[in-house]
This record gives sequence, structure tokens and C-alpha cells, in this order.
Amino acid sequence: MLRVAVVGSGPSGVYTAQSLVQQDPEVLVDVLDRLPCPYGLVRYGVAPDHEKIKSLQQNLRTVLEHERVRFLGGVRVGAGGVPVERLREVYHAVVYCVGAAADRRLGIPGEDLAGSWSATDFVAWYSAHPDAVVDGCLPGARSAVVIGVGNVAVDVTRILARGAAELTPTDMPQAALTALAASEVTEIHMVGRRGPSQARFTTKELRELGGLPDTDVVVDEAELALDPAYRDPSALPAAQRRNIEVLRGWAAAPPRGLRRRIRLRFFLRPVELLAAGGRVGAVRCERTAPDGLGGVTGTGVHEDVDAQLVLRSVGYRGVPLEGLPFDAERGTVPHLAGRVLRDGAVAPGEYVAGWIKRGPTGVIGTNRPCAKETVTSLVEDAPALLRRELGEPLALLRAAGAEPVEWAGWLAIERAEAELGASLGRGVVKLPDWAALRAAAGAAGSGGQDTHRQHP
Repeated sequence: MLRVAVVGSGPSGVYTAQSLVQQDPEVLVDVLDRLPCPYGLVRYGVAPDHEKIKSLQQNLRTVLEHERVRFLGGVRVGAGGVPVERLREVYHAVVYCVGAAADRRLGIPGEDLAGSWSATDFVAWYSAHPDAVVDGCLPGARSAVVIGVGNVAVDVTRILARGAAELTPTDMPQAALTALAASEVTEIHMVGRRGPSQARFTTKELRELGGLPDTDVVVDEAELALDPAYRDPSALPAAQRRNIEVLRGWAAAPPRGLRRRIRLRFFLRPVELLAAGGRVGAVRCERTAPDGLGGVTGTGVHEDVDAQLVLRSVGYRGVPLEGLPFDAERGTVPHLAGRVLRDGAVAPGEYVAGWIKRGPTGVIGTNRPCAKETVTSLVEDAPALLRRELGEPLALLRAAGAEPVEWAGWLAIERAEAELGASLGRGVVKLPDWAALRAAAGAAGSGGQDTHRQHP
């Protein structure tokens, strides 16, 4: 009987577990996660006002409640946790689905000034990630600059512009809701170094900005027209043509004088964050121009954009996991069809899926075929992997110093979040930190029955 560990319980990890039980009728899968909560970026990355996308958790839940799948949260792998070498001894195979946890940096002066944050830090704060470090980012801020023109940039822009009435029904932690409700930010600039035809946001996300209450969306027709494809979008893919149509409509509409303004800016490249009173006060940008090769070149013309809050959203990057090989240039683990390569040779029993395999590309659904490819490789290798006799993984993990949070612990966290929301007159409200999560998970035996079947 094949025993497999999947490290990471986000979409790539859960789709890997799903593919395993579909392709092998006897496999037993443990889905490990550093956090005591499952679902990865669906829980901690999808914006709280995107309830339809967050409902994907129910599909992931079905997999984690499969009789041959077991969730083990609170298990750190690598530095400070269970060594990769030990994990390989505990299971016949290990699939690493650890994502791309680091933000790309701008590499410009002033990037570390107070008031300058990565968008991922900001998302972690309003999503109640227990590692969140953002604190006190909004008081005193009147103008914000979001650097980037992808969907994450649109998300943080939209959340900054939301009112308390719209955010109260979400599962946003109470501290973030209170801070956003008191926010004085009325001007939000979303800045991209290239043109509108090269922006990475989807049309659905873009259109949402135009539907925000008491918020004008302002676009400068002259900036849009710097993009040759804006003037004639006929050769663009359909998605980019739709974006152009939305932007063209906003550029033609007169401002309505509403309380907040979102300004979409193009062909501006941040070159420095300027200090004011010990924190960020403005973003100095250089005007760029198309270079005819799909990129841009600097023009030497600069513009300072007022900002007491800067959120950088310029992409993600994988980080090394101690004990695994790592391609620093690509930010991924070297692999062949999902099989981990060590010094160019296949490492028996070690696999990767998701962003750590292919880089931070695609949407949530892209993880399905990615996981299937990896699992197909693993199942092909299974006869050789099964030659080793194993003990019960849970006991061996505990012997290695891990303190796994089982499914009952996660159900206890869910109950605690429902109770917290009820006490605040809201729906479910996420627990905000490690201490609260651990306390709730420790109460697993205090109420409700865990019907999740355990491995023999």
C-alpha cells in the first residue's frame, strides 16, 4: 500500500491528493501544511469580498475528507521542522506543493521606508494570515500607490476603496475591518510601467473597480494612447481587447466628483520612494515609452506621485526549502515531469507540483493538469517505491518533533471562527494569529464529532 505525503494544502496540493486517489485505488495520502488551516491561498490569498472564488474551499474540503486522505496541519518541513530526509524515510513518496512564497522586489531606493509594503503583506493582514506583519499602515495615509497592474494589484486597490458596510459581511479579521473603516485614503494610483495592452489583470477584475460605491475611476486618454495597440486593438487577444474597451470607456467619462478616486496610470516606472517625516511621502516615477520590442525604455522625464502608503505587487518568487535542490534563477525546484532532479538525476520518491514546479504562472485551475502530470509520474514509479516497509507516518512524525493538527483540530478552528463572528454580530470571522489558532485547535475534543476517517 503506497503512502504519500503532499506538502502544502493549497489548490496544487489538494489537486495532487485528488489525482492520487483517482489513479491509485489503494494509496493513502497525508496532506501536510505548516499552518493548522487548510486551503492555502484560497483561504489566505483570495480577497474576502470574492465569495464565489472562496467557495472553492468546499471543493477542496471534499478531497480532504476522502477516506484515504488525511490532513495534518501544523507540520513544518525543512528548517526548524521535519527534515526533508526524514520525511522521505516516513513515506514512500513526497510531493512538494509549497508555492512561491516570496515577493519580487523593485530594487529601488526607499523601498524599505515605513509605509512601503508588499501587496502580499497587505493581503496577509486583511486575510488574517498568522504570519502577517503589517500593522498601523493606514493611519495618516491620504493617498496610496499600488505598483503593478495584475489581479493582486486590483484586489488591494479594491479593498482600499471598499467601505465598512461592504466588508463587514466578509470573514475579514476585526482589526483589519476596523482599520479600513477608519481609513482616510481617498486617492489610489495603480501604476504600471508598460501599456494597457500588456496589463495582466483580467477584465472581470478590472470592471469591478467601476462598480465600487462612491468611487470614481479616472484614466488619462493621453497615457493610453501611448500604446500603439490601444489605438488599434484588433490584433490583440480577446481578453486584452476587452480590457482596452473598459479603459476607453472610463477615459471618455467625466469624473463624477465622488469621495474616492482610483487613477489607473500607465507607462510610469517607479525609480525611488521619497521620504517625508521618516516614512514614504511620494513615489518618483520615470515616464516610459514603448521600445517596439514588447518592452519599454526610459524617457528621462520624471513625475512624483503623492503617497503615504505604497503597495508593491510585481510578482512572486519561489524560495528554497532546506534539503531540496533549487534553481535560484527560475525560483523553482528542478524536475522532469514532476520528478525532482538532484544534480541532473531523478531523485527516487521526490516530486513537485504547482508554482514551485512551474513558477508563479496560471490560475487556480492550472494546478489540475500540473498535478496530474506529477501524479502520473509517481504512479509509474510506484512499484519501485513500494519495496520499502514503512511504519505509521503519524507516529513517526510525532517522534520527529511534529505536533500535527488533525482534521478535528481544523473543525474546532472553524467552530471558533463562527463563534467569534456571532459575538461581533457578523458572519464567520477569521482568527487573527497563531495563539488563537492553536488555542482553538487544542479544543478539538470539546464539541462536535469529527467524522473524517483516519488511515489504519
